[in-house]
Amino acid sequence: MTLTTLLLLAAALIGIGIYGALSQQSFVMLMMGLELILNGVMLAAVAFWAFSGAGVPEGQLLTIIVMAVMAIEMAMGFALVVAAFRGKQADMTESLTGLKH
Repeated sequence: MTLTTLLLLAAALIGIGIYGALSQQSFVMLMMGLELILNGVMLAAVAFWAFSGAGVPEGQLLTIIVMAVMAIEMAMGFALVVAAFRGKQADMTESLTGLKH
């Protein structure tokens, strides 16, 4: 695969993620869109590292940091979804009018 192919794939993932995050009303689908955006960014970073890095570990370190951020984001996101569902019985973004009690 070439750098252009990988960057086009990364751009497609980011575009699909943006569309998914902005067009969905479900919390889970919104978080899936955010994950696709982060996966596209991670793919672009790894592609740049692989084609320009000559063995420098900064690209790998950035990818590991992004993966850790993705895991933390998903854990906190699902905790917020569970708290919102338990508190207001709301599973869609439109059914929450405010986050205050």
